[in-house]
Amino acid sequence: MFYRRIITSIATIALALSAAIFATGATNVIPTDKKDTTQRNARVSEPINLAVLVQDDLISQVGNELGVTREFIRSLPSGSRVMVGYITTGTLQVRQSFTTDLDKAARSLRIPLSSTAASPYNPYVEVIEALSSFDSSWKGKNAVLLISDGLDTSRGFDISSSAHTIDLERAIKKANQRNVAVYAFYAPSVGLTSRSRLAASYGQNSLNRLADDTGGKAFFQGTTGFVTFDSYFRHLRETLNELT
Repeated sequence: MFYRRIITSIATIALALSAAIFATGATNVIPTDKKDTTQRNARVSEPINLAVLVQDDLISQVGNELGVTREFIRSLPSGSRVMVGYITTGTLQVRQSFTTDLDKAARSLRIPLSSTAASPYNPYVEVIEALSSFDSSWKGKNAVLLISDGLDTSRGFDISSSAHTIDLERAIKKANQRNVAVYAFYAPSVGLTSRSRLAASYGQNSLNRLADDTGGKAFFQGTTGFVTFDSYFRHLRETLNELT
């Protein structure tokens, strides 16, 4: 019995250390802060072609962020194009194809299903599908806003392949071919990433790789808990305006 307790303790410590090691996106961690109305309402300065993709099995608290997400879409400058899609089991559910009617795009957002029945094996196959919707003739910056847990379990849960799965590599390649920067907001799903710090770290590591290798940025508040997208959008606006 004593020997078994020692082994259990060692395994617990090893799991915690692994989670810390694989949370490589630490420089992009956004601290939780109070709403700053002035900064939150700052506008993106140049028109943008933006695909907003929401993973459908994210925890129910994500539904509380629809207001600030709609506000961001409506605040984009005239001439922007927005697409809204949901990453779910099987295929990408396009709620609104690219349109310059920003209010229409904002209204197409819905509450995520927050059910494992809607869980994709990974978000990256459907990111690839969304990238095909960008038109090379459009002017302005191209971007994807991916709201996801980033976890790829399509070929098993193998921490050794974190940030190097086949579909993630394909998504990076296609985004660069299409000249699309990917910005990622991390939120846990109702599956593994809401129960396992290791799974959350794995997902965040993949989102960070996708963002870094396409010229975007990933935002998250650590591997546990979920508060608000307010700070995410504030930093996203600042990042987009730095590139103009």
